[in-house]
Amino acid sequence: MKEVYEIDDLANRTLLDAGADRPARLAVFGQPIAHSASPRMHQAALDADGIAARYIRIEVPPGRVGEALGRMRDLGFIGCNITVPHKLEVMGVCDEVDPAARALGAVNTVRFDADGTRGFNTDGPGFAAAVRETLGLELRGLRVAILGAGGGAGRALAAQCVLSGVERVLLVNRTVSKLDELEKHLGALGSGSDLRLMDFSDPGLAESCRDCGLIVNASSVGLKAGDPALLPDSCFTPGQGVYDCIYQPPVTPLLAAALACGCRVANGRSMLIHQGALAYRLWFPGRDPLLTMAAALG
Repeated sequence: MKEVYEIDDLANRTLLDAGADRPARLAVFGQPIAHSASPRMHQAALDADGIAARYIRIEVPPGRVGEALGRMRDLGFIGCNITVPHKLEVMGVCDEVDPAARALGAVNTVRFDADGTRGFNTDGPGFAAAVRETLGLELRGLRVAILGAGGGAGRALAAQCVLSGVERVLLVNRTVSKLDELEKHLGALGSGSDLRLMDFSDPGLAESCRDCGLIVNASSVGLKAGDPALLPDSCFTPGQGVYDCIYQPPVTPLLAAALACGCRVANGRSMLIHQGALAYRLWFPGRDPLLTMAAALG
């Protein structure tokens, strides 16, 4: 068995399940994917429920998402989770996309049904539950800054904020023009939330961030050793909530900087658990794996 599989390992069952005592029937795929803790918590839930299946990691390069889904479907997979950078690409290759996922603008969970491949999004509601649990914050009425809003995760979190009735969403990206389509999409949701767009070099960024009750990193910056903190100390204010969707490392440069400024912080472990439990329930209706998943992550 491998720690990380590749798309070519999906050629047949003999290759995929070599050395295993049960078949791989669920997976998470993305690039990079070796860091993902999803197998640990999902496998624990499968084992606790007596389901004879493995949950694996698969490295899938951009442009081959449709091929990966096709191979998984042919091999009898139940479903899969999708992480960066594929949450937008996968929307175009599903037979059907759940209306809530369409509103959130990204897909992170796929279920292989008898009549087609269906895409869902558990990131949005998982994020709302995680922020409530770890920081004691309700999204409604809040002012939220989302860093790296141009990616699939950022789009989903921004849409969740708007659908939840936040007062303001500050969308921050390296290239503001990449947010134009997202701005139109969020505006079409018709919530009345105030939308503001900035890049990281905007001279007004610090003041705008300090005016937010919650700052969220939805980018992959902080995942690699040597990554910057994304924001200077001038962007933080004591007591502010700062949430980093990255969970490994547990304290990213952004969270370290925020802590030093007196902010309340949380990493993406809680969101991983909540979105994972929601995905599991899509594959196995009526199950509640939340406590098992939380215990498996330690």
